[in-house]
Amino acid sequence: MTAPADHNANIKPKEQWVWADRLFTGKAQTPLENHIVEITHGVISAIKPATDEDAKRELRRFPIIAPGFIDLQINGAGGVMFNDEPDTATINQMAMSATVGGSCHILPTFITAHGNAYEQALRAVDECDCANVLGLHLEGPFLSSQRPGIHPVDAIRDMTKKDVDVLVDHLTAKMTPHNKRLILTIAPEQVDPLLLDRLIMAGVIVFAGHSNASTTQMIKATDQGVSGITHLFNACSQITARAPGIVGTALTDPRLSAGIIADGFHVAPRLLKLAAQLMTDRLCLVSDTMPTFASDLTGFRVGENKISLLDGRLQAEDGTLAGAHLGLDQAVANMCTLAGVSLADALNMASGVPAKILGMTDLYGQIDVGRPASLTCLAENLTCLDVFVHGKQQRKN
Repeated sequence: MTAPADHNANIKPKEQWVWADRLFTGKAQTPLENHIVEITHGVISAIKPATDEDAKRELRRFPIIAPGFIDLQINGAGGVMFNDEPDTATINQMAMSATVGGSCHILPTFITAHGNAYEQALRAVDECDCANVLGLHLEGPFLSSQRPGIHPVDAIRDMTKKDVDVLVDHLTAKMTPHNKRLILTIAPEQVDPLLLDRLIMAGVIVFAGHSNASTTQMIKATDQGVSGITHLFNACSQITARAPGIVGTALTDPRLSAGIIADGFHVAPRLLKLAAQLMTDRLCLVSDTMPTFASDLTGFRVGENKISLLDGRLQAEDGTLAGAHLGLDQAVANMCTLAGVSLADALNMASGVPAKILGMTDLYGQIDVGRPASLTCLAENLTCLDVFVHGKQQRKN
């Protein structure tokens, strides 16, 4: 597998060096102290202890360097919303704005919209040649009207054979050759098993979300190849004494991964801790971020719903949560402070686990010689200072 093309490669310096006071390589709990990462043509060419001579050089130095964060669920950022303008300009704005929160790579997320509007999102990702973008996440419209969240209920619908034809043809003909992935969030109880089989056989990464599936239905879908849960604990069937639901199935079935929104609003700290304890190397941090992030916006619309940012919480007028105002750097910090997760494990949730979900562990999720130099650089308080995407410095702090 080769890394996605970076069409800015011609302006990269041939060689770069960055100093990490603590280098988390993604391989161990204990970081390497005072190490230099050497980058040649966008690829990590050496990792070595810093020397006295290095201390005399004017190297870019960061308290913490970690494998580049990968955000599998981002609806908007920097004042733009993917659903409003599903084009390459919007994607590029989202990708650059996501770097404020430490994300090197993203899957722009297109939520439920009427008819076949999702096809515009497919085309936009096809046309995007930004190395930050690893594919597309379609969250709907094939969901349950019983668990809509902020999604417009009148646009939720059943999947048809034509939908599958479009998705499969697009993935195999357009996205796969360019190393881009497609995550599709569905309510499995609403989808014909034969259609689901076709999607999974074609390589679509299918997650369950906005679903009221029973335990039996969820296990059957997992047997077919559904591999994850979208925003665990939110907009899905919950655990009861005799019905584990989607949440209980995710926590106990090692075949399932899950994204989780660790903003302090979507999931209680004790449940963040429970999920982290039960889903080792299966739990993935996602931002679910909206246009307010990395912008001056304090409100926007999703369909007919007016969404407002109040004390860090995004909500509709009736109080319904409407995405998040969150960078992955803050999500990592929250997992450490709210859930008691080690820093190494929290960083893995932002990088190693999403790389695994995408089937891209040979490229991302670790800092090692021969891999693309996608690095997230953090302060001691875990706020993002800079990111490098295939060796290209993004924020130039």
